[in-house]
Amino acid sequence: MKRIILSFSIMLLVFSSNAQQTASLLYHWQDTTLVDSGTPHYNTYNECWGVVINEREFAIIGSTAGTHFFDVTEPANSSEVAFVAGAYTGTGVIHRDYHDFEGYLYVVCDEGNTSTLQIIDITNLPSSVNTVYDSNALLTRSHNIYIDTTSAKMYSCGTNGTMQVYSLESPQNPILIYSYNISVHDAYIINDIAYLNCGGNGLIIEDFTMVDTIGDQPTQLASFTSYPDAGYNHSGWLNENKTIYAMLDENHGYDVKLLDVSDLTNISVLSTFNSGVDPQSMAHNGIIKGDLLFISYYHDGLRVFDISDPLNPIQTWEYDTYSSNNYAGYKGAWGVYPNLPSGNIIVSDMQTGLYIFQCGPPTSIIDNKLLTNVFPNPATSQFTLTNTHAEILTLYNTLGVKVKEQKLNTNQNTIYKGNLANGLYFYHLNSGSTLIESGKVIFE
Repeated sequence: MKRIILSFSIMLLVFSSNAQQTASLLYHWQDTTLVDSGTPHYNTYNECWGVVINEREFAIIGSTAGTHFFDVTEPANSSEVAFVAGAYTGTGVIHRDYHDFEGYLYVVCDEGNTSTLQIIDITNLPSSVNTVYDSNALLTRSHNIYIDTTSAKMYSCGTNGTMQVYSLESPQNPILIYSYNISVHDAYIINDIAYLNCGGNGLIIEDFTMVDTIGDQPTQLASFTSYPDAGYNHSGWLNENKTIYAMLDENHGYDVKLLDVSDLTNISVLSTFNSGVDPQSMAHNGIIKGDLLFISYYHDGLRVFDISDPLNPIQTWEYDTYSSNNYAGYKGAWGVYPNLPSGNIIVSDMQTGLYIFQCGPPTSIIDNKLLTNVFPNPATSQFTLTNTHAEILTLYNTLGVKVKEQKLNTNQNTIYKGNLANGLYFYHLNSGSTLIESGKVIFE
């Protein structure tokens, strides 16, 4: 039985019909008392992250002062609920980075001789946080970290030309197990397969399955260095099917690339695209969620692309967080996090702080607990809904046109194909006028 979970991308397709729209701003925070980093970036803020703790949503943003925690469960009533000072603070700070694992937030900074790895227990949010580890015994500075939650390993991409791999079998006590002597700027890792964004050396893919102790060696699966607009491969993200990799070269005017990585012996570029705003526009960080690619596009702010057809990505949503038309340097939207259950999107802007956005119809974290069973899917002549809390099902085609509406009960409901053509359809489940769940179904 296939369970269909609330799909942010589906709502986007139904309501936008592939037309670019402005995202709705739900919340904005900026603290003008915080210092900026001075020339050349003048940034006060850096990376953002998101977590769900005790059935509430939290946004996390780094600043020159440290790490700020916001309860954003009800965006209009968002507030800062906790703060942890950085081991190194002040005008020298440009980069902080975050990842969470097993109820802990891992924090690094890429500046200062007094910087540390911080591990913060976040399980008591929104009441409090507790720093359980704050030491430079393992590392002082790190540019980016990524935690492979499937294998309990943390990858630290540093500034000294190496990448360190740590075991998190004991989450409060990381253990160094490997040093990778190739310069890695950022990484995406799942099931020990590491997609390494190596700056001018392009994309390298390594298998770390057998790397558990000092002396073990990874196996290189691929190296991809020749591609259009090849510049400084800054960051990337893999889709859920592990077939598409979005690669972002951090160069003014360079396109984003979608790579076919379904066969690692034959990686190819499926498409290149950009925000379409300025010849000097530059993508920074991106995350794929479903069929959508969310990008913090520096001077152009939040940009969202529908990549359901990877040969023809379409920009669907935007919000410019940076008002200046000056494209020199590195300013504007730094990070994006679209993985909150509500579908709300966290964005950090280097100069103007924290943003919470909404693309499409409003949802809440509570809505996503109402998971309706849809079976079979794909369907031939009919499908059934069970365990639904909705009163009405509305079915839309891929153009966003309503093709069927049916009242529901709380037990089992049969939805018949009737005269509908084979293909993909999107359903909305409503209680009164409130959308409580949505998903997709295929007739074949």
